[in-house]
Amino acid sequence: MADHEAIRALATALVSELTTSNKAVATAESCTGGWVAKAITDIDGSSAVFGYGVVSYANGAKESLLGVQNKTLEDHGSVSKETVEEMAKGTLHLSGADIAVAVSGVAGPSGGTAEKPVGMVWFAWAVRDGTKALIDSSFEQFTGDRELIREASVAYALQGVRERIES
Repeated sequence: MADHEAIRALATALVSELTTSNKAVATAESCTGGWVAKAITDIDGSSAVFGYGVVSYANGAKESLLGVQNKTLEDHGSVSKETVEEMAKGTLHLSGADIAVAVSGVAGPSGGTAEKPVGMVWFAWAVRDGTKALIDSSFEQFTGDRELIREASVAYALQGVRERIES
């Protein structure tokens, strides 16, 4: 599991890499409640590489702010590959950034189901490639209490952005 110092180190490295590559990142967060954006903006110089962060906790916010289709939410739910990919794509479009990361999951302690247990978190990254977006996604099954699940999710999201800058 990550810890606050590890998250700060990841965010520091990310801001440096974004600055060096002259790229910007934007975030769309549900279960992390803006923590990914906070981690980035805690770093001096982040204003040059970060301009947008959307906390879309409610499905209505995912639809109205990020353009997630109602049908996607009805068919797959808010914690799904399809939803986070639409969140990431919508954030990239909204922000004009080079890279967007989206996070949605079940942080617990309640809300889990057999299909989507507590600790399941979906991530998507959208990378601008000319006029289109390259999107990939993954999910992780984290363990621990709400704080640990969210903390691990923030670290995973930040590391994912770093990996996409490098590639």
